[in-house]
Amino acid sequence: MAENNFPPLPGFIPLKPCFHQDFEEIPDQHRTLCKRFYYLWILYGVTLLVNFFGCMAWMFGGGGVTNFGMSMIWVILFTPCSYVCWFRPIYNAFKTDSSFYFMAFFFVFMAQLFIAIIQAIGIPGWGVCGWLGTISFFGTSIFASIIMLIPTLMFTAVSVISFLALTKVHNFYRGSGASMSKAQEEWVSGAWKNPHVQQAAQQAALSAATGAMQNPQSPQYSTPTYDNTM
Repeated sequence: MAENNFPPLPGFIPLKPCFHQDFEEIPDQHRTLCKRFYYLWILYGVTLLVNFFGCMAWMFGGGGVTNFGMSMIWVILFTPCSYVCWFRPIYNAFKTDSSFYFMAFFFVFMAQLFIAIIQAIGIPGWGVCGWLGTISFFGTSIFASIIMLIPTLMFTAVSVISFLALTKVHNFYRGSGASMSKAQEEWVSGAWKNPHVQQAAQQAALSAATGAMQNPQSPQYSTPTYDNTM
């Protein structure tokens, strides 16, 4: 089993990486697109971080602390969750050509796209700058509004890029002949096709065979005798 190498953590942190990520294991025809989704995830994480500072400027400009607190939650929760919930499925889908992973990606990424659009709109009190919050705050603080405009533009870019990326993967998925029924079949038999399960079974069988070779003599059982005397 490959060693986990993501996220790359410094040696002084008493934590270990949780995932194995190596784009060389992605087939050549999918590697570029898979890397683009990885860069999209990085862009979204950076956008959430920039939004945190935009909400900080919003707070210092007189906009209250609710958005600032919510923006911190967005960064802490949605940066790792977006990696686990939609990047890992598309990574595994390209790696294994699995309909189940493709379907999992579609369901989650459509929700991600919907959230990104809401963040670009910027509903007040949601912890995001967005167009509504930024435009309405220009009359209060021009300086803070200019800072808020940066994550607003980034959220808009993330929404557009996410829509284009989703369309591209959907066209590829439809063209490959995959279907919902195939995803359901993989779900039913997925435990048997899971490479980690297969590897564990192979290792167990190998260990058993090695043990048998090292102990060729099987235990002898004596035939019981019975005393016929009464």
